[in-house]
Amino acid sequence: MTTDLLSELTAALDAARIAGDYISREYEKFVPIPDARADISTDVDRGSQEIILQHLHGLFPSDGLCGEENTVSKTGPGTSGRMWVVDPIDGTRGFAKKNGEFSVMIGLTIDDVCVLGVVLEPVSGICTWARRGHGCWTDIHNGEPRRCVVRRETDITQGILVQSHSRPGTLSPPVELLKPAQVLEMYSAGLKMAVVARGEADVYVNTYGAFSDWDICAGHILVTEAGGVVSGLDGETITYGGPHFKQKCGLLASTAAMHPALVNRMAAIPRV
Repeated sequence: MTTDLLSELTAALDAARIAGDYISREYEKFVPIPDARADISTDVDRGSQEIILQHLHGLFPSDGLCGEENTVSKTGPGTSGRMWVVDPIDGTRGFAKKNGEFSVMIGLTIDDVCVLGVVLEPVSGICTWARRGHGCWTDIHNGEPRRCVVRRETDITQGILVQSHSRPGTLSPPVELLKPAQVLEMYSAGLKMAVVARGEADVYVNTYGAFSDWDICAGHILVTEAGGVVSGLDGETITYGGPHFKQKCGLLASTAAMHPALVNRMAAIPRV
């Protein structure tokens, strides 16, 4: 497997920035939807995906394309054994509510293994990226790129858990079980995995019974290249390109120091 991927990373960063600029323009004039559904999709999602797919296909025409939305640019497996996995707006609910909690996610898999990822946060402008064997980096606040390293906390009761927004007055099953010292809530799995990779949280747990490759692919390699571990809830290895691009073993993304103990406790977490 190639370990360079510099031209692919450059292409993904460029595609994310172009799409991010488009999203930001649309975001300014978008009328908020306070009660937006979790599965909401907008014309901006589709416009962003079309920008990304056209850019990547123009540079790598033999690569496969996998995206969440139905767009003019067709998705398919390609002929190279490589697949670009795109979520054009991850956390569309955050976009629709206009709380800023959404991201552009672009991942690349080779032989069903994630080797490259870019997560761009259009509102803040923060971009976090990684390629296999070259670490995870961020240009937080548009400064010089800095290398990301996960936190070293070993005890989750002293650590930080990041999750989706919970219902007011309720605790999610992971919070009830793990009793973290602090809980961060936000939309977008891309953001959640980016904050783990950047050392702003210790663990992200996803207990959904089924979700899609594009929900986690780009964020997956951010965490692992920052020194963390990503697995299914029971420690399963996560691969991509399965039937209908579905993941069915949940997700546990955490610091390496915490991961073994967390896996041992996941049996008590109900899958939803």
